[in-house]
Amino acid sequence: MEFIELIHINKLNGVILKYPRQDNIDGTVCITGHHLILSSRKEGVQELWLLHKNIDSIEKKENKPSSGITQGGSLFLKCKDLRIFQLDIASSTELNLMAQTLENLSSLQDPSLFYPFFYRHMNPIVENGYTLYSIEEEFTKVLATEEWRVSRANQNYTMCSSYGKAVVVPKNIDDETLVAAATFRQGGRIPVLSYRHTNGAVLMRAGQPLYGPKHRRCRPDEAILNAVVAIGTKGVIYDLRSTNSISQQQSKGGGTESNANYSQWKIYNRSMDEVDNQQLLESYSKLIEACNDREISCDKWVSKLESCGWPESVRNSLHTACIIAQHIHQKAEPVLVHGTRGEDATLLVCSLVQIILNPDCRTIRGLQALIEREWLQAGHPFGARHRCGPYAAGAPRAAPTFLLFLDCARQFLEQFPCSFEYRQSYLITLFEHSYASQFGTFLCDTDQERQSRGVYTQTTSVWSWLNQPGELPKYINPLYDPTPSVIWPSVAPMSYVIWEELYLRWMIEQNTEDREEQYKVIRSREQKLRSQAQQLRRELFDLAQQYYEPKQETCDK
Repeated sequence: MEFIELIHINKLNGVILKYPRQDNIDGTVCITGHHLILSSRKEGVQELWLLHKNIDSIEKKENKPSSGITQGGSLFLKCKDLRIFQLDIASSTELNLMAQTLENLSSLQDPSLFYPFFYRHMNPIVENGYTLYSIEEEFTKVLATEEWRVSRANQNYTMCSSYGKAVVVPKNIDDETLVAAATFRQGGRIPVLSYRHTNGAVLMRAGQPLYGPKHRRCRPDEAILNAVVAIGTKGVIYDLRSTNSISQQQSKGGGTESNANYSQWKIYNRSMDEVDNQQLLESYSKLIEACNDREISCDKWVSKLESCGWPESVRNSLHTACIIAQHIHQKAEPVLVHGTRGEDATLLVCSLVQIILNPDCRTIRGLQALIEREWLQAGHPFGARHRCGPYAAGAPRAAPTFLLFLDCARQFLEQFPCSFEYRQSYLITLFEHSYASQFGTFLCDTDQERQSRGVYTQTTSVWSWLNQPGELPKYINPLYDPTPSVIWPSVAPMSYVIWEELYLRWMIEQNTEDREEQYKVIRSREQKLRSQAQQLRRELFDLAQQYYEPKQETCDK
């Protein structure tokens, strides 16, 4: 397919761009295969380059007819990076042609037609981001213990289509056992190592067991898990679903581990069902709707914010991570985490646990490595999850799980401002590129798909760009003072802080000297929550450090 077949109008003069808190721009719109470009003849006005893939929703509004004739109208382009543009077009015919063209180009589904395959980096690439974080280098210390090994049983993706080619597994478990165990886990996602703590306790992740209504058993799977439990001790399994969800999955052939077959493991559940279904996208949409409401009073806005469900998802994610981290750090217990497929809530929680326990994950390159091994190589389906944002009707598999992770990381930065090497602008940059980018890092759903489509050879990694000497300093936190110990975030409702620099940033004038003052005006909406949080935060941190106890809810067997 050629882009020309989708472009019904490629240039249009006299288009007026309207944007909140900005002067209107009268200019010319040009449409290419990947960008909408609006330029003005007025000197000093910067061009607008908008990736079609960034467009989340297109709304057309025609002007009221005059003398029975409709004359032009407006296109409202709502973007995945949360911007909203209004394009005023004088002719109804050109309005319709422009709307159809943008609909065609923004709804392309074939990754090979996306911009990263056509983009050419202007500066020399110092390092290849696709080869920076190999599994052998990331687990060097673990492999040196003689207890773990790198398995390439999935070299051809036959064991598990969503895992990478290599996984870290117990050394005394051979590849034949891994392949046999894969038939017992959803999507072949066998238990693999996610993190090994300094005290030797490990964090593993997997897909749900295919226990089913016939109570199926798999001894190879039991062997993998029992290999990490010391004699006379027990491990801990956290199923990230409610008991109702587990029962529903069991009727369909899934379920959770049985106490009888996994006697060396204690089984608990922490309900994070909203992360694994459409509910999370709905919460995100309601959050952005509340942020875009400029007329609402402070009290009503705070109420609307809390009722949207997003703050609760952030707190629940952090709370679950804290409980699991406590098992690992304080009790030295091995932990297995899984939900249904193990591609969303599982990866989210495992990533947060590592930020709590591992100081390396609080550095810029450490976060890159974490995203590589816990999201990209672990099979988070970025292509499907980021197919739409908060403004679209919603694709069947779309969900802002990765954004939820970044928001949780933002909460860490708020509570521990000196413990992280990166600023929140770094997290915002990752958010933007995960949805629409000139780089190929977040393309496709799996490592297998990225391999088959040539992503690693035909596109540039976002890490290659971010790690350039001229780019990296923008994201370094000048207050960074490495914290070698574990950090426990407060999960109290008063400690939640809305990420105004992301969700509210387009409500504020850009490139003005008094930008910080404008942020203070926006922040007044959450004055009550923040004032109480300031009074309680230090006390909550002290309590979390000294008396943190997990709330353990046993699965209903």
